[in-house]
Amino acid sequence: MVTRVATVAFEGIEARAVDVQVQIANGAVAFMVVGLADKAVAESRERVRSALIASGLALPAKRITVNLAPADLPKEGSHYDLPIALAVMGAIGALPADALAGYCVLGELALDGTITAVSGVLPAAMAAGARGLGLICPAATGPEAAWAGGDIDVLAPRSLVQLANHFKGSQVMARPEPAMAAPPSNLPDLRDIKGQEGAKRALEIAAAGGHNFLMNGPPGAGKSMLAARLPSILPPLSPRELLEVSMIQSVAGELKGGALSNRRPFRQPHHSASMAALVGGGLNARPGEASLAHGGVLFLDELPEFTPQVLDSLRQPMETGEVMIARANHRVTYPARFQLVAAMNPCRCGQALEPGYACRRGPNDRCVAQYGARISGPLLDRIDLRIEVGAVTAADLILPPPAEGSAECAARVAAARLIQTERFAARGLTGVMTNATCPATVIEEVAAPDAEGATLIREAAEAMRLSARGFHRVLRVARTLADLDGEARVRRLHLAEALSYRGRSERAVAAA
Repeated sequence: MVTRVATVAFEGIEARAVDVQVQIANGAVAFMVVGLADKAVAESRERVRSALIASGLALPAKRITVNLAPADLPKEGSHYDLPIALAVMGAIGALPADALAGYCVLGELALDGTITAVSGVLPAAMAAGARGLGLICPAATGPEAAWAGGDIDVLAPRSLVQLANHFKGSQVMARPEPAMAAPPSNLPDLRDIKGQEGAKRALEIAAAGGHNFLMNGPPGAGKSMLAARLPSILPPLSPRELLEVSMIQSVAGELKGGALSNRRPFRQPHHSASMAALVGGGLNARPGEASLAHGGVLFLDELPEFTPQVLDSLRQPMETGEVMIARANHRVTYPARFQLVAAMNPCRCGQALEPGYACRRGPNDRCVAQYGARISGPLLDRIDLRIEVGAVTAADLILPPPAEGSAECAARVAAARLIQTERFAARGLTGVMTNATCPATVIEEVAAPDAEGATLIREAAEAMRLSARGFHRVLRVARTLADLDGEARVRRLHLAEALSYRGRSERAVAAA
């Protein structure tokens, strides 16, 4: 007789059905796990054996075969411990034969029989609900599983004994309640920054339209401070975005205590990050920083210090909004619709653009060109706003804090985002929430300029030698400027400001 328990295997954020089959037969005493399992799954034999002994059960002196079907699907991770243990308990009669028929199971076992947290509970719960099953998961991730819907039966036991008592009727477990992470109380505020009014204006535009943003300036000008205050003016995640972001965080094991947060992600990897760390991959394919920033901000400080090949790996996700990791035996796709914010010095010395400064590496222009050449032209072409951030003077620092802070700026950003959401919803564009993600054919329609603006963009496109991508990105920024002003039509003034952000830092980056 074969006992079956349903569980899942993860491909990206998708949970694919896996059938755990256990057979106990006469023959040489053995405990075999088959079905293309990795080392963590193969080691589950010892964890299951010890957990069952600690729970008062002993494995029979027979041949135990565990098959993870389909056999050609790679199985990775420790979440197979609990379904294997429960299937063995069903096979030896420790649980009713039909008790597990309506559940999808995942969890890791400790040697004392307790059930510890695993990654991917939220997508597993969503997949179980789609298949009409309940979910059995660790108690630590129960609040996470409860977000899958109130009609899904969720059991979150702390140990094998507690789960066995529940099925026997001697102990009833309550359904876990969804948990929401408390909002941070100490977010940095724009009021902390003195001066840099032009940079604050560009930061507001980037937040309102979801545009990629590059700041270039000397050390100590406040570039990192500006980027750190971007989350304080971004609107919270919509329900659809919250689900997508939380599923990625669940697979990556980033959900603390199973609690979801409606704050947009803000990821800040070090410039020594590898390509696998930034876009995902590795021996066991995992989401990278680009995917963990989905729906939020990916901040790259000291942009030219990143390896050029690592930076260029972001070009495809910036266009398509997803990362595809290909392996010899399988292929994984992760969402990666992020907003890129970057900061850089004009040269390695950092002072090449200061009046009267003579660079130690030779002529200033050559130093700037060599440093900026680490950033490829195609990557720069994907950045909508490029500004120069000047050094803050002592006269700025002795002034009192500005009257306007993040709250006032966030209100304008939220109003502009609402306009964009309604505009694209009226056109039936699913998944398009900001001007930065609007398709080129649609942006030509919604950002069609007036007669004076059309003349300006035509002349500027020729003079600046804008690519087709650059032309459409100028239109997107101009549309955002019009939304901030509450204008239905893009005007010449909006296009002029959008073009200034496109070309202002050409002298500074000099790589093109």
